[in-house]
Amino acid sequence: MSSPAAAPPAPNNLKRIVAASLIGTTIEWYDFFLYGSAAALVFNQLFFPDSDPLVGTLLSFLTYAVGFAARPLGALVFGHYGDRLGRKKLLVLSLLMMGGATFAIGLLPTHAAIGSAAPVLLTVLRLAQGFALGGEWGGAVLLVSEHGDARRRGFWASWPQTGAPAGQLLATGVLALLTAVLSESAFGAWGWRIPFLLSGVLVIVGLWIRLSVDESPVFRQALERAETRETDAAAERMPLVAVLKHHWRDVLVAMGARMAENISYYVITAFILVYATTSAGVSKQTALNAVLIASALHFAVIPAWGALSDRLGRRPVYLIGAVGVGLWMFPFFALIDTGGFGALLLAVTVGLVMHGAMYAPQAAFFSEMFATRMRYSGASIGAQFASVAAGAPAPLIATALLSDHGTSTPIALYVIAASLVTVVAILAAEETRHRDLADVSPADEPDAPVKTEAAQDARVL
Repeated sequence: MSSPAAAPPAPNNLKRIVAASLIGTTIEWYDFFLYGSAAALVFNQLFFPDSDPLVGTLLSFLTYAVGFAARPLGALVFGHYGDRLGRKKLLVLSLLMMGGATFAIGLLPTHAAIGSAAPVLLTVLRLAQGFALGGEWGGAVLLVSEHGDARRRGFWASWPQTGAPAGQLLATGVLALLTAVLSESAFGAWGWRIPFLLSGVLVIVGLWIRLSVDESPVFRQALERAETRETDAAAERMPLVAVLKHHWRDVLVAMGARMAENISYYVITAFILVYATTSAGVSKQTALNAVLIASALHFAVIPAWGALSDRLGRRPVYLIGAVGVGLWMFPFFALIDTGGFGALLLAVTVGLVMHGAMYAPQAAFFSEMFATRMRYSGASIGAQFASVAAGAPAPLIATALLSDHGTSTPIALYVIAASLVTVVAILAAEETRHRDLADVSPADEPDAPVKTEAAQDARVL
């Protein structure tokens, strides 16, 4: 028999939990995206000065991609302990690790000071960032999903997702401000360090808020059930094994769903800083301003797409985004090629709005795929393993394609191919919006029926 559903949290408590997840993810994405923007703007000169400018950018993006390589390892470690010890403790640890690495980058000597050791140390710190972020995403969205109102789970769970554009907005905004008030020489000499050092202050704020929230009630109930019955000890010790045994298909669906979402995002927000400034003749300040404004609109539409997924379902909304991004790629580059700010802003904004249709329902969608005691592992593995093949090499591949072909056509085709992969994955998935997070196929009862929220409501009545 299923245990009774936990009472919905009080509205104020739920809002505090959402705020804690949002602020924490904003800070972590700020740290992560700040590196990407700096890689496109100054790291090629500071850490790879002996290279051709475009080759230096490639090397800079290579260190950027290294952070993605560490994300699956972070997903495995944080997912394992998050499923055994709880969501909250691991979220605090991930925030400390990310903030510490970012602050250290702000203190890092450049190639001019210590030679080849500089890019090596930069790479190590980027690995630490990726490891932390690999564990952050799953815990943040699960904390909200498992606390939230079941009928509006898509809406509430989409708020931690807004941490990505909020972090992008914050990182780009700080860089845009500094490039506006500092000369290019001053920014290259010391100004670029300020946004990284600012991370130390942001982490203190994030910790204060995260430490104030409660552990997920769904997780606590699952842990209590596990402690009062005989279970498969190996499955309890190794959530990863249980995920691969009972949810391998869901992991593949999640990975496929991430392809278009991840690749399109980094092409639209990171690679554009290279393409717009080198091929379209747009200034760094203009490109940053376009990403800044578009990120604000991206932030605004994500909760709207999440709410729509509560009405239409996760799959239809996700498909709108995947198809929309694919169709937009050729107009996207054509608009940038005009060199006008308005056209550039339109290109980035529409691209990010379409991206939001995938990103918004993703949190609830992935959470609903997995059982409670393996949910952190399952959602994190599906999301972060895909990032190695998707987001990690996206700016690198796009820059290499531009260098080899001198045109945006192969880059557009690259994103379109990713969209097709995502469309196939979503079509192969099951709709999940009515699933009860407390009852989705428990690990020790793999053949148990998946119960819906409607069935839960009937049981309560």
